[in-house]
Amino acid sequence: MNALRVAAEHVLAKVREGKKLGTEDIFILYLGTIVNELKDVRSEVARLEDKIDKTNQRIDETNKRIDETNRRIDEVVKSLSARVDDLAKRIDETNKRIDALQTTLLEIQKLLIELVRNRQQ
Repeated sequence: MNALRVAAEHVLAKVREGKKLGTEDIFILYLGTIVNELKDVRSEVARLEDKIDKTNQRIDETNKRIDETNRRIDEVVKSLSARVDDLAKRIDETNKRIDALQTTLLEIQKLLIELVRNRQQ
């Protein structure tokens, strides 16, 4: 890089003096331009890589928050499932008690009908 800079300065001195430039001189100026553009491109790439790294960090942080939220949702679902199971058991027990009461009421009804028939005779 230093050699190219020195060569470019030599060519620029020729330009200042008004001397005619040869093919090699023009090539050196062209190379100098390309090197400067490459420096700009490299700095832009480095800036973009830094931006990508920061974006990836934010994505990682967001993913961690999503994972934590999903874990909490799973806990709530598990808790609610347990409550639903408990309620289903309680409903089943209540239904059994209602069935038993209906059976008892039917037996009482039959007995009452039988008592009424017996009195009528």
